[in-house]
Amino acid sequence: MGENMKVKELKDLQTLVSLCKRRGFVYQSSEIYGGLSSCWDYGPLGSTMKFNVKMAWWKAMTRRHDIVGLDAAILMHPMVWKASGHVDGFSDPLVDCKSCKQRFRADNNEVYLKDKKCPFCGSKDLSEPRNFNLMFKTHMGPVEDAGSVVYLRPETAQGIFVNFENVATSMRKKIPFGIAQIGKSFRNEITPGNFIFRTREFEQMEMQYFVKPGTDEAMFEEWKATRWAFYLKYGIRTEKLRFHAHGPTELAHYAKAAFDVQYEFPIGWQELEGIHNRSAFDLTQHQKFSGKSLEYFDEATKEKFTPFVIETAVGCDRLFLTFLCDAYREEITIDEKGQEDVRVVLGLHPDIAPIKVAVLPLSKKAELMEPAMKIRDGLSQHFDVAYDETASIGKRYRRQDEIGTPFCVTYDFDSLNDKAVTVRDRDTMKQERISIDQLTVYLSNKLKPIGGLT
Repeated sequence: MGENMKVKELKDLQTLVSLCKRRGFVYQSSEIYGGLSSCWDYGPLGSTMKFNVKMAWWKAMTRRHDIVGLDAAILMHPMVWKASGHVDGFSDPLVDCKSCKQRFRADNNEVYLKDKKCPFCGSKDLSEPRNFNLMFKTHMGPVEDAGSVVYLRPETAQGIFVNFENVATSMRKKIPFGIAQIGKSFRNEITPGNFIFRTREFEQMEMQYFVKPGTDEAMFEEWKATRWAFYLKYGIRTEKLRFHAHGPTELAHYAKAAFDVQYEFPIGWQELEGIHNRSAFDLTQHQKFSGKSLEYFDEATKEKFTPFVIETAVGCDRLFLTFLCDAYREEITIDEKGQEDVRVVLGLHPDIAPIKVAVLPLSKKAELMEPAMKIRDGLSQHFDVAYDETASIGKRYRRQDEIGTPFCVTYDFDSLNDKAVTVRDRDTMKQERISIDQLTVYLSNKLKPIGGLT
């Protein structure tokens, strides 16, 4: 970056919301009908980027010898949620304001906690807090009665616990081992918001690691270090990350210990990922309620025990948002006329970027467009590629910068003779002339060593 360049990072989420809609990352769900609160649709670029986020996490988990994957059903037997404590205890304290008719959570609202006032209108004419269960309830089958009640799962972890024995037996896994899963979860949040940070429908990426009691504390520390390294690998700035230890009053009912990986969003420091020592709570509960033994028999030591569980859990949507927030920057320079020039860049890690390479003919003349399309088709066999022929080359570069594309390939009039193209780097803006027959190898060397997701 030049000496005279100023760089501004993201200061508010609204800027990101606007970019996401303009460039096809995220749209308001059902927008033509006025939208549905806290529900979002991922557009062409967003759906590709979200897939990349999931694959980065999935490969970090399942390309280990000791972790396998699972895809459990969303609908589960209602006793699962009774055993887990969700039916009786998965609730938030809800308060109604009798003046403005707004509702809010009582346990995390500073205005209410300090002055017992409505955070919206300031009224003190409020209801007493009451527990509001966060699970979405529905019915299975043609009759809507108490016997047909099922729930949209509020977390993916229970699908792992009830399949513990199935996985251990069928995959011949020995303790310690883990089970990873990516899937939809649903929570009827009282106060969702802040774009895709907190939504009622979201995707979770969870891994439950089963260990022998007594080894859990050491393994807990190991997973804290492993998950921290994941964020650094994909370019999240160290100064934007921190650990937060749960105190005695913050610990969930199942937790022996818990740490959050927090990120400094424009809305402040917030939880990104939870790392928990769940002890033997979950397997013990499911043994109790199902009557099925979920104990593990160690052939080597001839011991039988109920495993402890170390959990890592991160929301895919929240991690998606983290990557966008961390990557966003505005590079501000002053041109020869004294005018401010702003280049908006998403400095996404190449593994995460939705488009790896953009192919750009210098002009819309057929003699340039046809060979440029041929290059696009060839590169598409290896990478996610965009093609753009509209507007000036400078404006097209800026478009690709704004969506995080690491490299642009320009086919110009010289290319007709020298059989080479210009490759432009997003971050440095340096340009290099590369022979067309070496282009795929050149880009592969630039992209693949970083993580291999291309």
